Amino acid sequence: MVERNDSPIRPTTHARVRILDTANRLFYDEGVHTVGINRIIAEARVTKTTFYKYYPSKDLLIVAYLRVRDDYIRDILTEILRTSADPLVRLELLVDAIAGEAQKPDFRGCPFINATAQFSDPAHPVREAIARHRQWYGTEVEALFRDAGHPSPGTARDDYFLARDGAYASANLGDPVAAQAALRRAMGQLIEQASAGGRND
Repeated sequence: MVERNDSPIRPTTHARVRILDTANRLFYDEGVHTVGINRIIAEARVTKTTFYKYYPSKDLLIVAYLRVRDDYIRDILTEILRTSADPLVRLELLVDAIAGEAQKPDFRGCPFINATAQFSDPAHPVREAIARHRQWYGTEVEALFRDAGHPSPGTARDDYFLARDGAYASANLGDPVAAQAALRRAMGQLIEQASAGGRND
């Protein structure tokens, strides 16, 4: 199992990061539209002047929040690549990481999917940040399947996202055990396809 810091929040007393850490927690727990600026200011223990010095708008703070979440997922993938050089093992570690996230008591689903539902304009900076994350993530996952020998890594990538997103949604609705089981079944088939493809090369 990949070992890592289980929280994307960085302990610090600096005002800017206190604001971001507070937003990170509240946005994920309650939704980016539900949480207002005044509450973040109060819980971060900063003045309005300080808040707007670092984050001139709420949208910019949401983008910064998504960047923290993006960094967290990048760290997970980096640790997976560092842990094993075996492509099939890397895919199994990825499944373990996803299942582990979905079983946390404070799990609230995928932060990017949650934020997408609250911004309809694809040209909005928040949606653009989400699209950049998804593009990067998809490229990395496709590369994992390609390295593992899957005959159609692009299709496997799409199937991965369907399985992961579905598992996250199901876990968030209150059944993480069933979500994990379904995820492992779906990913097991994809990993078996990759293993068979590698044997046929």
